[in-house]
Amino acid sequence: MKPHILAAMLAATALVGTAIVPMTTAHAITVFDPSNYAQNVLTAARTLQQINNQIQALQNQASMLTNMAKHLQRLDFSSLSQITRSMQRIDTLMMQAEGIAFDLESTDSALRTQFPAEFDTALSTSELVAQARSRLQASMKAYRQTLRVQAQVAENVQADADLLTELVSQSQSATGSLQVSQATNQLIALSTKQQLQIQQMMAAQYRADAIEHARQQQDMEAAHERTRRFIGSSHIYTRN
Repeated sequence: MKPHILAAMLAATALVGTAIVPMTTAHAITVFDPSNYAQNVLTAARTLQQINNQIQALQNQASMLTNMAKHLQRLDFSSLSQITRSMQRIDTLMMQAEGIAFDLESTDSALRTQFPAEFDTALSTSELVAQARSRLQASMKAYRQTLRVQAQVAENVQADADLLTELVSQSQSATGSLQVSQATNQLIALSTKQQLQIQQMMAAQYRADAIEHARQQQDMEAAHERTRRFIGSSHIYTRN
Protein backbone atom coordinates (compact mmCIF):
# COMPACT_ATOMS: atom_id res chain seq x y z
CA MET A 1 0.00 0.00 0.00
CA LYS A 2 1.23 3.39 -0.82
CA PRO A 3 2.38 5.59 2.01
CA HIS A 4 0.00 8.43 1.39
CA ILE A 5 -3.03 6.11 1.33
CA LEU A 6 -2.00 4.51 4.71
CA ALA A 7 -1.66 7.92 6.33
CA ALA A 8 -5.11 8.91 5.17
CA MET A 9 -6.66 5.75 6.59
CA LEU A 10 -4.99 6.31 10.00
CA ALA A 11 -6.24 9.85 10.09
CA ALA A 12 -9.79 8.74 9.34
CA THR A 13 -9.66 6.05 12.01
CA ALA A 14 -8.51 8.54 14.61
CA LEU A 15 -11.34 10.90 13.68
CA VAL A 16 -13.96 8.18 13.96
CA GLY A 17 -12.60 7.04 17.36
CA THR A 18 -12.77 10.56 18.60
CA ALA A 19 -16.39 10.82 17.52
CA ILE A 20 -17.37 7.50 19.22
CA VAL A 21 -15.81 8.27 22.68
CA PRO A 22 -18.44 10.10 24.79
CA MET A 23 -17.71 13.49 26.22
CA THR A 24 -17.25 13.43 30.10
CA THR A 25 -18.44 16.32 32.30
CA ALA A 26 -16.36 18.10 34.90
CA HIS A 27 -18.82 17.26 37.83
CA ALA A 28 -18.32 14.14 40.17
CA ILE A 29 -21.08 11.51 40.35
CA THR A 30 -22.63 10.78 43.91
CA VAL A 31 -22.73 7.08 44.69
CA PHE A 32 -25.46 5.73 47.27
CA ASP A 33 -24.19 3.05 49.68
CA PRO A 34 -27.14 1.19 51.36
CA SER A 35 -25.02 -0.66 53.90
CA ASN A 36 -23.34 2.54 55.10
CA TYR A 37 -26.72 4.26 55.38
CA ALA A 38 -28.16 1.43 57.48
CA GLN A 39 -25.16 1.51 59.80
CA ASN A 40 -25.58 5.26 60.34
CA VAL A 41 -29.28 4.85 61.14
CA LEU A 42 -28.52 2.07 63.64
CA THR A 43 -25.87 4.19 65.34
CA ALA A 44 -28.29 7.12 65.65
CA ALA A 45 -31.01 4.85 67.15
CA ARG A 46 -28.59 3.46 69.72
CA THR A 47 -27.48 6.94 70.69
CA LEU A 48 -31.10 8.04 71.12
CA GLN A 49 -31.84 4.99 73.27
CA GLN A 50 -28.88 5.80 75.53
CA ILE A 51 -30.15 9.35 75.95
CA ASN A 52 -33.62 8.05 76.83
CA ASN A 53 -32.12 5.67 79.38
CA GLN A 54 -30.20 8.50 81.00
CA ILE A 55 -33.35 10.64 81.15
CA GLN A 56 -35.28 7.76 82.75
CA ALA A 57 -32.50 7.22 85.29
CA LEU A 58 -32.59 10.89 86.25
CA GLN A 59 -36.37 10.75 86.61
CA ASN A 60 -36.10 7.67 88.84
CA GLN A 61 -33.54 9.38 91.04
CA ALA A 62 -35.75 12.46 91.32
CA SER A 63 -38.73 10.26 92.26
CA MET A 64 -36.63 8.40 94.82
CA LEU A 65 -35.51 11.66 96.44
CA THR A 66 -39.11 12.85 96.54
CA ASN A 67 -40.21 9.63 98.24
CA MET A 68 -37.37 9.86 100.71
CA ALA A 69 -38.43 13.40 101.57
CA LYS A 70 -41.99 12.17 102.15
CA HIS A 71 -40.82 9.30 104.34
CA LEU A 72 -38.75 11.72 106.45
CA GLN A 73 -41.54 14.27 106.80
CA ARG A 74 -42.69 14.66 110.41
CA LEU A 75 -46.31 14.44 111.51
CA ASP A 76 -47.69 17.90 112.32
CA PHE A 77 -49.78 16.58 115.22
CA SER A 78 -48.89 15.45 118.72
CA SER A 79 -51.21 14.04 121.37
CA LEU A 80 -48.48 13.68 124.01
CA SER A 81 -49.46 16.78 125.96
CA GLN A 82 -53.13 15.77 126.11
CA ILE A 83 -52.27 12.22 127.18
CA THR A 84 -49.84 13.52 129.80
CA ARG A 85 -52.41 15.93 131.26
CA SER A 86 -54.97 13.13 131.57
CA MET A 87 -52.52 10.91 133.42
CA GLN A 88 -51.48 13.79 135.69
CA ARG A 89 -55.09 14.36 136.72
CA ILE A 90 -55.43 10.70 137.65
CA ASP A 91 -52.11 10.75 139.51
CA THR A 92 -53.20 13.82 141.46
CA LEU A 93 -56.37 12.07 142.61
CA MET A 94 -54.42 8.98 143.59
CA MET A 95 -52.04 11.08 145.69
CA GLN A 96 -54.99 12.74 147.45
CA ALA A 97 -56.00 9.46 149.07
CA GLU A 98 -56.58 10.06 152.77
CA GLY A 99 -56.05 7.71 155.66
CA ILE A 100 -54.42 4.69 154.08
CA ALA A 101 -52.66 6.21 151.07
CA PHE A 102 -50.94 4.56 148.12
CA ASP A 103 -47.61 4.55 149.91
CA LEU A 104 -46.08 1.50 151.56
CA GLU A 105 -44.66 3.24 154.64
CA SER A 106 -47.79 5.27 155.42
CA THR A 107 -49.97 2.23 154.74
CA ASP A 108 -48.05 0.10 157.25
CA SER A 109 -48.35 2.85 159.86
CA ALA A 110 -52.08 3.29 159.31
CA LEU A 111 -52.68 -0.47 159.43
CA ARG A 112 -50.87 -0.80 162.77
CA THR A 113 -52.95 2.03 164.22
CA GLN A 114 -56.43 1.32 162.84
CA PHE A 115 -56.23 -2.40 162.06
CA PRO A 116 -53.80 -4.09 164.44
CA ALA A 117 -53.04 -7.76 163.97
CA GLU A 118 -54.26 -8.53 167.50
CA PHE A 119 -57.20 -6.83 169.14
CA ASP A 120 -56.29 -4.89 172.27
CA THR A 121 -58.70 -6.02 174.96
CA ALA A 122 -57.36 -3.41 177.39
CA LEU A 123 -58.99 -0.54 175.51
CA SER A 124 -61.74 1.32 177.24
CA THR A 125 -65.24 1.48 175.84
CA SER A 126 -64.77 5.08 174.73
CA GLU A 127 -61.52 4.12 172.99
CA LEU A 128 -63.28 1.26 171.20
CA VAL A 129 -65.97 3.65 170.00
CA ALA A 130 -63.38 6.21 168.86
CA GLN A 131 -61.45 3.59 166.91
CA ALA A 132 -64.63 2.29 165.31
CA ARG A 133 -65.54 5.82 164.24
CA SER A 134 -62.05 6.36 162.83
CA ARG A 135 -62.22 3.14 160.84
CA LEU A 136 -65.63 4.08 159.45
CA GLN A 137 -64.29 7.47 158.35
CA ALA A 138 -61.32 5.79 156.67
CA SER A 139 -63.65 3.46 154.78
CA MET A 140 -65.90 6.32 153.66
CA LYS A 141 -62.91 8.39 152.51
CA ALA A 142 -61.61 5.45 150.50
CA TYR A 143 -64.91 5.04 148.69
CA ARG A 144 -65.19 8.76 148.02
CA GLN A 145 -61.71 8.78 146.57
CA THR A 146 -62.57 5.78 144.42
CA LEU A 147 -65.65 7.54 143.06
CA ARG A 148 -63.58 10.61 142.21
CA VAL A 149 -61.05 8.49 140.32
CA GLN A 150 -63.82 6.74 138.45
CA ALA A 151 -65.39 10.08 137.52
CA GLN A 152 -62.06 11.39 136.21
CA VAL A 153 -61.50 8.23 134.18
CA ALA A 154 -64.97 8.62 132.67
CA GLU A 155 -64.13 12.21 131.65
CA ASN A 156 -60.85 11.05 130.13
CA VAL A 157 -62.62 8.37 128.10
CA GLN A 158 -64.91 10.99 126.59
CA ALA A 159 -61.92 13.14 125.64
CA ASP A 160 -60.08 10.09 124.30
CA ALA A 161 -62.89 9.44 121.81
CA ASP A 162 -62.17 12.73 120.01
CA LEU A 163 -58.43 12.16 120.25
CA LEU A 164 -58.76 8.66 118.82
CA THR A 165 -60.72 10.01 115.84
CA GLU A 166 -58.01 12.59 115.16
CA LEU A 167 -55.19 10.06 115.43
CA VAL A 168 -56.90 7.65 113.05
CA SER A 169 -57.41 10.50 110.58
CA GLN A 170 -53.74 11.47 110.87
CA SER A 171 -52.68 7.87 110.33
CA GLN A 172 -54.85 7.44 107.24
CA SER A 173 -53.58 10.68 105.67
CA ALA A 174 -49.91 10.01 106.42
CA THR A 175 -47.69 10.39 103.35
CA GLY A 176 -44.51 8.70 104.55
CA SER A 177 -43.22 5.97 106.82
CA LEU A 178 -42.14 8.46 109.50
CA GLN A 179 -45.61 9.97 109.70
CA VAL A 180 -47.17 6.50 109.81
CA SER A 181 -44.78 5.47 112.57
CA GLN A 182 -45.46 8.61 114.61
CA ALA A 183 -49.23 8.24 114.26
CA THR A 184 -48.98 4.58 115.27
CA ASN A 185 -46.85 5.42 118.29
CA GLN A 186 -49.42 7.98 119.44
CA LEU A 187 -52.20 5.42 119.06
CA ILE A 188 -50.18 2.98 121.16
CA ALA A 189 -49.57 5.71 123.76
CA LEU A 190 -53.30 6.41 123.94
CA SER A 191 -54.06 2.72 124.42
CA THR A 192 -51.36 2.45 127.11
CA LYS A 193 -52.76 5.46 128.93
CA GLN A 194 -56.22 3.93 128.97
CA GLN A 195 -54.85 0.68 130.38
CA LEU A 196 -52.90 2.54 133.07
CA GLN A 197 -55.88 4.61 134.18
CA ILE A 198 -58.01 1.46 134.36
CA GLN A 199 -55.34 -0.12 136.58
CA GLN A 200 -55.35 2.95 138.82
CA MET A 201 -59.13 2.88 139.04
CA MET A 202 -59.00 -0.80 139.99
CA ALA A 203 -56.32 -0.06 142.60
CA ALA A 204 -58.54 2.61 144.15
CA GLN A 205 -61.52 0.24 144.16
CA TYR A 206 -59.54 -2.64 145.67
CA ARG A 207 -58.15 -0.28 148.31
CA ALA A 208 -61.63 0.82 149.33
CA ASP A 209 -62.88 -2.79 149.45
CA ALA A 210 -59.87 -3.90 151.51
CA ILE A 211 -60.35 -1.09 154.03
CA GLU A 212 -64.05 -1.88 154.35
CA HIS A 213 -63.37 -5.58 154.91
CA ALA A 214 -60.73 -4.78 157.50
CA ARG A 215 -63.15 -2.37 159.23
CA GLN A 216 -65.83 -5.02 159.42
CA GLN A 217 -63.39 -7.50 160.89
CA GLN A 218 -62.19 -5.04 163.53
CA ASP A 219 -65.77 -4.06 164.37
CA MET A 220 -66.61 -7.73 164.91
CA GLU A 221 -63.67 -8.05 167.32
CA ALA A 222 -64.77 -4.89 169.11
CA ALA A 223 -68.35 -6.17 169.33
CA HIS A 224 -67.17 -9.42 170.86
CA GLU A 225 -65.17 -7.49 173.44
CA ARG A 226 -68.09 -5.24 174.33
CA THR A 227 -70.33 -8.29 174.63
CA ARG A 228 -67.81 -9.99 176.91
CA ARG A 229 -67.62 -6.94 179.09
CA PHE A 230 -71.40 -6.58 179.21
CA ILE A 231 -71.89 -10.18 180.21
CA GLY A 232 -68.99 -10.10 182.61
CA SER A 233 -67.35 -13.01 184.38
CA SER A 234 -69.27 -16.25 184.78
CA HIS A 235 -68.87 -16.34 188.60
CA ILE A 236 -71.20 -13.43 189.14
CA TYR A 237 -74.05 -15.62 187.96
CA THR A 238 -73.17 -18.43 190.36
CA ARG A 239 -75.67 -18.85 193.27
CA ASN A 240 -74.34 -19.16 196.76
